[in-house]
Amino acid sequence: MAVDTDRRTLREALDGADAFIGVSVGGALAPEMIAEMAPQPIIFAMANPDPEILPEDAYRVRPDAIVATGRSDYPNQVNNVLGFPGIFRGALDVRATEINEVMKLAAVRSLVALAKEPVPQSVCEAYGGIRLEFGKHYLIPKPVDRRVVLTVAPAVAQAAIDTGVARNPFLDIETYRAELARRLGRVGGGSGRPMSRNPFDELRV
Repeated sequence: MAVDTDRRTLREALDGADAFIGVSVGGALAPEMIAEMAPQPIIFAMANPDPEILPEDAYRVRPDAIVATGRSDYPNQVNNVLGFPGIFRGALDVRATEINEVMKLAAVRSLVALAKEPVPQSVCEAYGGIRLEFGKHYLIPKPVDRRVVLTVAPAVAQAAIDTGVARNPFLDIETYRAELARRLGRVGGGSGRPMSRNPFDELRV
């Protein structure tokens, strides 16, 4: 992704840029730095516990911005909790010999698809009853949404089979999905409830 440029400061680099992805330190991005970014700039301020720029500071300068952080007290929390449980569940269930790029991309694409689906009321209630609908303030599913594992794990398992790294491939993905829902339902208390603890605590691998 590196480019040959004579721009030497972060502010210069952001002039006209479509996106900023920060994994550095809190406060690294001053509001005026994003003022000249392209329309509807994507700002992923991932430093924890304090992001490179707070969402309210970004919106003050760029109300058209699409902002995500690693914090749970702001919309669009980007956290590996959305990926790891489902990735590992799918990989373990087919006894994958590795977790390859195709499997990781399958996880990403399944999350993209899920984010565009209607959000169950139970998940909305877990966040104070606010309406969650795909858009600039809801780009990625919520960690308590039990559909995440039920979506990611089958996609990862299927990708493992397709790439030949599954030692225990299943014959039908829908059958696997139903079995996974049954197993998680035994722990999570039913298909409609968000999960408040590790769904695999009572499962043996």
